[in-house]
Amino acid sequence: MSAASCLLSEEQFQCSICLDVFTDPVTIPCGHNFCKSCITKHWDVKLQCECPLCKDIFETRPQLRVNKFISEMAAQFRESAAKKTRSCLVQRSSSSGEVLCDVCSETKVKALKSCLTCLASYCETHLDFHQKVTGLTKHELMDPVENLEDRACKNHNRPLEMFCRTDEMCVCISCTELDHKLHRIVPLMEQYEGRKAELRQTKADIQEIMEKRRLKIEQIKHSVKLSREDADQEKSASVQVFTALIRSVEEGLAQLLDVIEEKQKETEEQAEGFIRELEEEISELMKRGAEVEQFLLTEDHLHFLQNLPSLSPDPPTKDWTEVRVHSSYEGTVRTAVAQLEETVSKEVKDQLESEQKRVQQFAVDVTLDPDTANPNLRVSDDKKRVCHGKRRNLPDNPERFSQTACVFGKQSFSAGKFYFEVQVKEKARWELGVGLASINRKEVITPSRQKGPWLIMLKNGNEYRPLPGSSVILSLKSAPQKVGVFVNYEERVVSFYDVDTAAFIYSFTGCNFTGRLVPIFAPCNNDSGGNSAPLIITPVNPTDKANR
Repeated sequence: MSAASCLLSEEQFQCSICLDVFTDPVTIPCGHNFCKSCITKHWDVKLQCECPLCKDIFETRPQLRVNKFISEMAAQFRESAAKKTRSCLVQRSSSSGEVLCDVCSETKVKALKSCLTCLASYCETHLDFHQKVTGLTKHELMDPVENLEDRACKNHNRPLEMFCRTDEMCVCISCTELDHKLHRIVPLMEQYEGRKAELRQTKADIQEIMEKRRLKIEQIKHSVKLSREDADQEKSASVQVFTALIRSVEEGLAQLLDVIEEKQKETEEQAEGFIRELEEEISELMKRGAEVEQFLLTEDHLHFLQNLPSLSPDPPTKDWTEVRVHSSYEGTVRTAVAQLEETVSKEVKDQLESEQKRVQQFAVDVTLDPDTANPNLRVSDDKKRVCHGKRRNLPDNPERFSQTACVFGKQSFSAGKFYFEVQVKEKARWELGVGLASINRKEVITPSRQKGPWLIMLKNGNEYRPLPGSSVILSLKSAPQKVGVFVNYEERVVSFYDVDTAAFIYSFTGCNFTGRLVPIFAPCNNDSGGNSAPLIITPVNPTDKANR
């Protein structure tokens, strides 16, 4: 049989409908042969059952049975053709990297095209012959490629020209009618173009992500550069401050030692004066004593009594009972330390003012957002003042606080640094700070150090606390009339300052900023009176502070 099959041509086993080697061949009453699926589809779309070749018409649709003899012959021909193709593929030269003609018997010539139907490559001469043979003209040709057997279905030996999206695999026409009949099938080119478009989009997405990463790298490098500049400035300022403090301490110590030494010198000079006086008195007393001694030696009574009045009177002497030599150093060190403290306090104040000027460089124009204001609050027309008032009937929009008497600022921030100032003058209670824009405004707000809002508050007219409900009471030298709020988003820090005295009040560190931040204001109620003054957002004017 194998010898006979070599004498048979492909045209003898070719279906005239699909122009391919028979698959499940059937013989119809007129004697012509077709693929079972081809003739079945042909009759499904025709009004009459007729032969596609001789046009014979059949009154009733013939019952189709596979012609086993032709089927076996077609299978053997297909297998023989496949072996021949594989043999030719093995003979190709791999050293040159070129695809050679499969038909050339002696000297292999470079192939011009590959046929996906025949699974063979052809040089110009054999390609011309291939294109002239009836039934081969519709075969799909492509630029020459190796391993054509990989482009054929292993089950049906037909070109893989369809794609099954259900199983994500390439299939042939026969596969779409059998194992993949109910699957989502598209032409291979359509899947190719679709996947290629997806890959192009993926490439574009990758390029975009890479560009964003490069920009982020540049931003980080720029941030590091700015951080280094800030660090250098802080180091320079720190060296100046501590050098001045060390100089002040050294000067204070030198002055203190000079004072102590001067006092000691004065004590010694005073003692020396006392000693001289005492020595002079002793000298006079010794003279008087010698004269008295002389009279005591006289035995002549008359002479003694006659000359006694001429005896010199006792020399004048000083009462030395209460005279003491002592040094008083009490308060000397205390005075020196007090002077040093005054110097340090002045330096600290200068540094606080310098720090406040630095944060004021990040001043932003903040206004109130009336759409977020609790119905018990009244916002001024210029959106700079808010105070407690009688409850109003306002639309309960999603942005409005309904359970907590506060209002958000209109502006929000998700990066960098920002600063604003609020007047709290003549108020007995208030709350002020920043919070996340995503906060639930329909529930009672319970502040926390991690999730915010990050506030400081005044309670009972003199109790300053970080966060409402906190047990910590802040110790302030004076009641702030205007409070500055500074936020460093990247460092996760919220700081508060007494604007008038340039004093630092409090800082929240390690805050969990998970989105946009907005200023938050709570003037608190005025139920018992004495708290009617509004919270006022004031313009930042750094030049005023030097005169305060």
